[in-house]
Amino acid sequence: MSEATENSLESKLQRLKCHFTWNLLGGENSLDDFEDRVCYQTEFQNSEFKATQHNLLAYIKHLRGQNEEALECLQKAEESIQQAHADQAEIRSLVTWGNYAWVYYHMGRLSEAQAYLDKVRQVCEKYSSPYRMESPEMDSEEGWSRLKCGRKHTERAKVCFEKCLEKDPENPDFTSGLAISSYRLDNWPAPQNSIDALKQAIHLSPDNQYVKVLLALKCQKMNEEAEAERLVREAVEKAPCATDVLRSAAMLYRKKNDPDTAIKLLKKALECSPNNAYLYCHIGVCYRAKVHEYQNKSQNALYGEREELQEVIEHAVYYLKRADELNGNLSSVCSYLACLYAQAGQYEEAEYYFQKEFSKELTSADKQMLHLRYGNFQWFQMKCENKTIHHFMEGMKINQDPKATEKMKYKLGSIAKSRLSKNKSDPEALHILEFLEEFNGKRQPACENSCPSAFLVEE
Repeated sequence: MSEATENSLESKLQRLKCHFTWNLLGGENSLDDFEDRVCYQTEFQNSEFKATQHNLLAYIKHLRGQNEEALECLQKAEESIQQAHADQAEIRSLVTWGNYAWVYYHMGRLSEAQAYLDKVRQVCEKYSSPYRMESPEMDSEEGWSRLKCGRKHTERAKVCFEKCLEKDPENPDFTSGLAISSYRLDNWPAPQNSIDALKQAIHLSPDNQYVKVLLALKCQKMNEEAEAERLVREAVEKAPCATDVLRSAAMLYRKKNDPDTAIKLLKKALECSPNNAYLYCHIGVCYRAKVHEYQNKSQNALYGEREELQEVIEHAVYYLKRADELNGNLSSVCSYLACLYAQAGQYEEAEYYFQKEFSKELTSADKQMLHLRYGNFQWFQMKCENKTIHHFMEGMKINQDPKATEKMKYKLGSIAKSRLSKNKSDPEALHILEFLEEFNGKRQPACENSCPSAFLVEE
């Protein structure tokens, strides 16, 4: 083809509704993060939307330069559409055909790209204009794709399902999509009425166990524990091998401080998705919660349970290490490991994982929490006050989590009090007090012979 023809072809491709024109990757930190979210982090892995998953995987394969593999994924998408929607195969295939056209275009196989463009045009011309048409089926495909792509796409996904329901208000798939979107948008950026949407979705799709668990989580949040428990039990009983149902059900039990039941459900999910780093992480966090239960016991009560505690720590370490091996970018995993190793008295391993966490690109809140944890490690295990002071101060400067800030403020005050009780002119203690006063906006010089009561709370 001539250059002019190629430019004309690209202009037509830009008009298609498909994954290549929806800007799904915009704002992502990396392609690895995007793929990880699509394949593992987002729920409804076991839903009937197999064509959606295959189309997304094709898009990812293309972005990785694996265009032959992308074509294989698109072939699977076509097959899934024929199996699930034979009576609507033409309209439901438009997104897949658009993706075919883009992949062939990038491979330089322009005649094949044009052939798929022609297939799209022939269908669209029956309803509206060439290459692009308004249909609830296409809006639904965009909506489900965006739901798989993470939180920042949820608003747009909700709009897609609202458009679908204008045309077909009793459609179970569209209603479920709206319910899931509304659930995820609760409290962000503004409260949504997800309860009614979830109930309507269950009414129209009584076999959608994932939506049922989402309603259970909402009931739990509203202190309707009995109803939440009933819904979860029913969902797990009817979908005992569905990863999305098991994972969300485990969340409910984690929130009600029942880590054993959560672990049982997550291990069942792991059988279906053995390389899912998030499942390993969730199981590790549940075991970590059990470690904290032991820590909260008195020394006398803990005396006869040392071996059990050590076993629980080993389980937590195993699952968190596996999560880190599968995905080294998961936030907090390494600091969790570091704290567990510190609890077990393995300080070299603890230091290694703390430094590994510091080497990551962290959010401000995660970095503040890391300074708190590492400061605690230096204070309680390593008995190094200088490093403790440094990290508590650095954490307070970030000041993203009020609870973490208050903990570090209190502990710095305690250190200052202890040092001044031995030496009223201790320069490090006076430096801490000056820092704390400046942090509170007082800007007053620290008094050599006194210690502000705001920071010297009796233990």
